[in-house]
Amino acid sequence: MQLTFQDEALEAGCDEAGRGCLAGPVFAAAVILPAGFHHPLLNDSKQMSRQSRELLRGIIEQQAVAWAVARVSEERIDAVNILNASIEAMNMAVDRLTVRPGFLAVDGNRFRSTCGIDFRCIVKGDSLYANIAAASVLAKTHRDQYMERLAREYPHYRWESNKGYPTQEHRKAIADHGLTPYHRKTFGPCMDQLSLF
Repeated sequence: MQLTFQDEALEAGCDEAGRGCLAGPVFAAAVILPAGFHHPLLNDSKQMSRQSRELLRGIIEQQAVAWAVARVSEERIDAVNILNASIEAMNMAVDRLTVRPGFLAVDGNRFRSTCGIDFRCIVKGDSLYANIAAASVLAKTHRDQYMERLAREYPHYRWESNKGYPTQEHRKAIADHGLTPYHRKTFGPCMDQLSLF
């Protein structure tokens, strides 16, 4: 895994978490790693164990040149769609960095920069570049922690285990108990539920 996509400008890796969920915000992170940073466990956060993600979160937050996390609400997701909300969250994270990068390496294939910084979209970038992998770890761990807090408010949906993703148990809970204020009303199973009324 390479540290960055290019080395001419100071580069931040960017990634999001929670695009495919039925409930909760989408989170994004931007991370500038120091030269020479390496950790053998660092990978696409989806390929890592929870324990490894939590370990790496602490290391990244301590050692990064700069890092930031942002979230965009379920209401905003419903208003602008999940792609635009994800792009918005990534731009918000970049804007919150305490050190301004000169280049962004963005996981995925769609992005628009609202901060005037050159960028490159990289499909599966979180398994190719350490700074994107680091952003994926922060976005996922911060989002998971947030969903675990919401789970205490709405225990029927088991968000502490499914994190808002459309598991069979989550879909059944929606059918049995209806929607919460945290559900994304424009997402399939949630729309199906709304159509019952």
